[in-house]
Amino acid sequence: MDETTQALLPDIADVPADMAADMPSMAHGAAKTAADLEHVFDVPVTVSAVLGRTRLEIASLVALGPGAILELDRRVGEPIDVFVNNRLVARGEVVLIDEKLGVTMTEIVKHDR
Repeated sequence: MDETTQALLPDIADVPADMAADMPSMAHGAAKTAADLEHVFDVPVTVSAVLGRTRLEIASLVALGPGAILELDRRVGEPIDVFVNNRLVARGEVVLIDEKLGVTMTEIVKHDR
């Protein structure tokens, strides 16, 4: 497991009490391993990498064609936002790997509960 995967695993303090009861090895302060979360590995999630946002009127949207350029609210070099199930979880940079776009996560966003 790499550092990025480890950073995305929940801390036992972040797991709701009813879920922690179902994970006895984690609930009693035992070391966390990937095996502790094995039962959720096949749960589908939606991951979105947002480069920026803009607002358009519908007339402007339908007038767009190939080669059209939209101005976004971010500048080149600013971090992009990574969302999992519509929740901001990280920020990162766009990378090009084998002619495909990807995201390198540079910051994990912690949420106060």
